[in-house]
This record gives sequence, C-alpha cells and structure tokens, in this order.
Amino acid sequence: MTFQNSQSPASEGTLVSQVMKAIRDRIAARSLLSGDRLPSIRAFAKQMDVSNSTVVEAYDRLVAEGIIQSRRGSGFYVTGHTAPLSIAQIGPKLDRAIDPFWVSRQSLDARSDMLKPGCGWLPADWMPEASIRRALRNLSRADDAVLTEYGTPLGLAPLRQLLSQRMGHYGIDAAPDQIILTKSGTQAIDMLCRFLIEPGDTVLIDDPCYFNFQALLRAHRAKIISVPFGPNGPNPDAFADIVERERPRLYITSSGLHNPTGAALSPHVAHRILTIADQNDLIVIEDDIFADFENIAAPRLAALGGLARVIHVGSFSKTLSASLRCGYIAAKPDWIEELIDLKIATGFSSSNLVPELILSVLKDGTYRKHMDGLRARLARSMTKTASRLKSLGITPVVTPDAGLFLWCKLPDGIDASRTAHHALGDGVVLAPGNVFSPSLAADNLMRFNVAQCDNPRVFEVLERAMRP
Repeated sequence: MTFQNSQSPASEGTLVSQVMKAIRDRIAARSLLSGDRLPSIRAFAKQMDVSNSTVVEAYDRLVAEGIIQSRRGSGFYVTGHTAPLSIAQIGPKLDRAIDPFWVSRQSLDARSDMLKPGCGWLPADWMPEASIRRALRNLSRADDAVLTEYGTPLGLAPLRQLLSQRMGHYGIDAAPDQIILTKSGTQAIDMLCRFLIEPGDTVLIDDPCYFNFQALLRAHRAKIISVPFGPNGPNPDAFADIVERERPRLYITSSGLHNPTGAALSPHVAHRILTIADQNDLIVIEDDIFADFENIAAPRLAALGGLARVIHVGSFSKTLSASLRCGYIAAKPDWIEELIDLKIATGFSSSNLVPELILSVLKDGTYRKHMDGLRARLARSMTKTASRLKSLGITPVVTPDAGLFLWCKLPDGIDASRTAHHALGDGVVLAPGNVFSPSLAADNLMRFNVAQCDNPRVFEVLERAMRP
C-alpha cells in the first residue's frame, strides 16, 4: 500500500495512524513475530511513502502501547507478546463471497433444512452406513489395546499395507513404511507445509484450485502464485514460465479428478510438468482424495515420476464418512522419518480406532459394491444436473468423466458472488468461482456438487438469485 506525503497537521495525524495500523497488521498476520526487528525509520518511510517524522511518531506511539520496544543503537523490535494469528488478515481484505473460507463456513454451519449444492461432500444417505455400523460393532469387541492405547507414529500397519497395494494399482511404488497415516487429508498437507516451507517461500497452485489450499498456505505465510488450469491440466507453457521466474518451492495440485473443474491430467501434460519440476528442483504434492470416483484412472504424477520429488496424499472422507477422519502421506523414506518426528511433536501419535474401522470397511467385501453403485448414481445425477443447469443458461466449462463436480459458466453478465449471497438468503449454499481462483478471475463461474442437487428447490432458488 502506498500513501501520499502529508501536507498538513491533520493529514499528518492520519498518516501516523496508517503507519501504526500497517505495523499492527503485520504483527497480527505474523509476518512480524516476537523479537523481530522492524524496518529502519528511513526504510519504512520510503516503503510507506511518508516522511521520516511520521514513522518516528508512529513508532513512539507503538512503544507507548507496549507493542514494540526501542533498543538503543539497534532499532525497534516487536515485544514479547505476539497477537494471535488471524488468517483473515493475511492478504487483502476481500468480500466474503470470494474468501477461501466462505463455502466451508456456510456449509458446515448450515441449518438442517438448508440445501448445499456448493459443498464438497456426499449426502449422508449416499454413504455406506450399514458397513460402518457393522464395523463399529466388530470394533467394540476388539482387544483392549485397540480401544485404549496409542498407535504407532506411522499408523496402523495393516491399513498401510492395504494402501500400498491400492496405490500400486495406479502405478505408484510406495512400500508400507513409506506411508504415514494422518488425521485427515488436510492435516497431511498441513504437515507437509510445516515440513517443507518457511514463511515467505513461494508455493504454486492451480487457478482454479481447491480453496483450502489457499487458506492453508496463508496460515503458513507462504507467497502464493497460481498457474491457469484447463481441461487437460495446468497450462504447461505458463507453468514453465512461472517456475523459471518465481522459483517456487512447492507445487500443490489435485490428481485424478481435479477440484473444482472435474478435469483429468493428460499424459502429455503430466510428463511436461514433471520435466519442468525436475529441471527446477520443484517438489510436487498431489492430493488424490477423489481417486475412487474415477471410472478410468488418470495419470498420477507419483506414478510417472516416483516419490523422489512427488508426495502423494489421500483420505477416506469423501467415500466412507466425513466423521472418520483419517488421511495418509506417501513419500520417500528419509522424508517419512522426519515426518514421524514432526507428527510426534505436533500430534504425538496415531489413533487406532479410526484406522481399524476404515480397514474393516475396506476389507469386508462391500466397499467395492458401494463404489460401483456410487459411480453409477453420480453419473445419473451428473446428466440430470447438467440438463437442469442448461435450462437456466448455465453451461459446464469441462464435461468430466466422473466425480461430484460440474464447473460451470453462468449466463453473461451474472456475477457468481452476488448470486451466492442472494441464494444464501433463500437457504441454499452455492460455491462462487472466485472462492477457487487465486487471481479472482472466475467471477462468472460456479462449482456445483451434483450429489447435492437432487432437490428441485436448488434450481428454483438459483434462477431467482441470478435475476438482476
């Protein structure tokens, strides 16, 4: 932010307040931590485009408030008590409809009578409830150690063995001791961010992308840049230019069925992305939580490039139960060893209960039938929802082969954020495009979860919400 030089005592006072606020915001966002040295008076005056005397007065007032302290001959430093982290203050203040937290907050807090075509999960009656109840009954008769003791840091060995076999079907070579269980897919990516990046590091994500990638990276104070994502994956030429120019530490993407577009990575694009990553020492995290929804498996970067540079992440919340929080990381052995230490430091150990429950459901013979039926049901809902949207002038950008999502263009002149706000007043939670777009280039786009679109009221409310 740039401020004009003061011209009067009144404007001088305003500028002092603005300088103070800039410092407070940096402390709240933790770009300045306890003990950090503030910019010199001259440097900060130049950065803020104000006079040196304005910065002097601002610093003196902050000292008086106890927020910073002066050290003779050394400069000004943040005092020992850092304000709590406020993720909302990291980055520009945006309208709530284009905040990465908007869809999650509205969907998770929604009343029971609200409809949620914007959320990212299946309705409760689409999940394998009978299998989960049967597994719970079996688990109640398990050994006392399963019910009461800590699990190993790596996580339940039989489940890791099964995951190793399942990843092998995609061509991913991950031994059981190269897999570590986490509390969720989100926690897996959070752990990897803790492990791999420092504040200020540059991280590359897709545009559009899963909105929580942005939220997580803000929490880790990373510099976020994005690459355009199309029907076959990230634009490889743009990817190469951005990587060469920005030198990112990480690239985080969705593999298999992309969220929100539903697109699948083509083999040609996958090979180019891996070549660019190898040439530029770029680490890739691929989030594969929608794997079991595919009819035909798309290329996996971890299969084509191995786990030397690619880290593979998954979970079970989309196909089994959002209440069964369990995810996993597959990575090269030396990274797994360090991730074990990080897991102990931040979460101590694994739970046995949820992994045992998931293992029971995956192995009881009903999961395959559940997924076969689920894919068929989603295909019918995809066709039905696309037809209903077309009648409103809403058209898919990509026609996905499978999955939950339709990434759609609204009629010309219709703003997705405004539409979502209006629909919320009528009890319908929508997912406006800019929630997913780091560049805010999707104001005419919207993601629809076809499994949550069975109620005709969704389309009645949507039609009203789009009216001028």
